[in-house]
Amino acid sequence: MLVLENLSYEVDGEKEILKAINLTIDAGKLIAITGPNGGGKSTLARIIAGVVKPTKGKIYFKGQDVTAAGITERAKMGISFGFQQPVRFKGITAYELINIAAGKTLTVLEASYYLTEVGLCAKDYLHREMNDKLSGGEIKRIEIATILVRNTVLSIFDEPEAGIDLWSFNHLIEVFKKMHQDSERSIIIISHQERILEVADEIIAMVNGEIVKQGSKESVLPELIDCSDPKNCIYCQDRLEREER
Repeated sequence: MLVLENLSYEVDGEKEILKAINLTIDAGKLIAITGPNGGGKSTLARIIAGVVKPTKGKIYFKGQDVTAAGITERAKMGISFGFQQPVRFKGITAYELINIAAGKTLTVLEASYYLTEVGLCAKDYLHREMNDKLSGGEIKRIEIATILVRNTVLSIFDEPEAGIDLWSFNHLIEVFKKMHQDSERSIIIISHQERILEVADEIIAMVNGEIVKQGSKESVLPELIDCSDPKNCIYCQDRLEREER
C-alpha cells in the first residue's frame, strides 16, 4: 500500500531530520512507530500525510507516485492524519465537523455513533463548538472520530494518547483493534505507549532520523521494554549518546 524510497528531510539544508528511510507497509497492517523524542517519528508521519515535503526520496501510495502531492490530494486518495496537537475550529460544532469529514450530512444518530466510539457522550458533545472551551483530550477524540467516519485506507495517528485520560485511552485501544479488523485498511500509530505497541503487527523503532529496529512485535517489543542493559535499549541509547557528547 505504501512505499518510501530513500526518504530524507533536512532543515535549512543542514540539519538532517530523516536519513534515507526505506519502508514498505502492506494493506491490513497496524504499524507502530516508536523511539526517543527527536528521533524523527512525527516528521515521518507528516511527510507520509503530505503536510511536509521530503528533501529527497520518493513516496508511493497504492503504486502511484505521490511525492509532490499535498495533504488535500492525499486525503482524497484515502489517507487520513490525526495531528499530535489537533486544530481548533471556532464557530464549528463537533456535529458539523463530522459531517465535513464524512462529505455528507449524517443524521444525529449516525454522527453520535462516531463520538461514542471514541469514548464521548454524544448528547454532551455533538453540538459543542470546537473552541478553547474543550480540553486537548476532548479535541483529540473528536478528531479521531472524524478519521473514523472517513473510513480511509490509510490512517495515521501521531501520539493519539496525548492528553487523554486512562479510561478514554483504554477505549481508543479498542477502537484501533476494531479498525484493524478491516483487512483492506492500514494504520500507522506514532506512540511510546506499550499497550499500543502490543496491538501492532509490526514495530518500527527510530533513533536520530534512522530506522534502527523493525519487525514483528514478538521480535522487537521485548528489546524495547527490557532496560536491564541500557546499551541495548533504543530509548537509553539516545540519552547515552547525548551524555557522551
